[in-house]
Formats: sequence, structure tokens, C-alpha cells
Amino acid sequence: MEYIGYFLVAIIALIIIVKLFAWPIAILIKLVINGVAGAVLLFLVNLVGSLFNFSIGINAITALIAGFFGVPGVIVLVVLKLFI
Repeated sequence: MEYIGYFLVAIIALIIIVKLFAWPIAILIKLVINGVAGAVLLFLVNLVGSLFNFSIGINAITALIAGFFGVPGVIVLVVLKLFI
């Protein structure tokens, strides 16, 4: 009978551990998706912008903004480039 109690405690502990690790993994997956979307959009903006003599320089700052914020970050970079 004791083994059933140990088994239940082990199952509950396993569920708690999985939940604790699942949350950071979900955030990491979201950051990777934002980064890829931002990089692709930044490339497309430079590709299409080259037809109109418009480009956004790819450096550490623009890469971080596009990678961390994704599509909204690239939109902010385009707006800043247009007005500055």
C-alpha cells in the first residue's frame, strides 16, 4: 500500500517538473518564430526596397530589433528609416 503513495507522489512531482520546463520552452519557441519572421521580413524589405533605392542596414541593433520583436520590429525600423 505504501508503494501506491510513493507512486502518486512521483507522478505529481513529474507533472510539476514538466509544467515548470514547458513554460520556458514555449517562450523560447515564440522567440525563435519571431526571430525567423523578422529576419525574413527584413530581407524582403531590403529586396523590394532596392527597387526604390531604400534599404535598412543589417547590423547588430537592427538584427536584435527584428529578431526580438519580429514583424512589428521591422515595421518600426522601416518607419524610423523613412522619417530619420
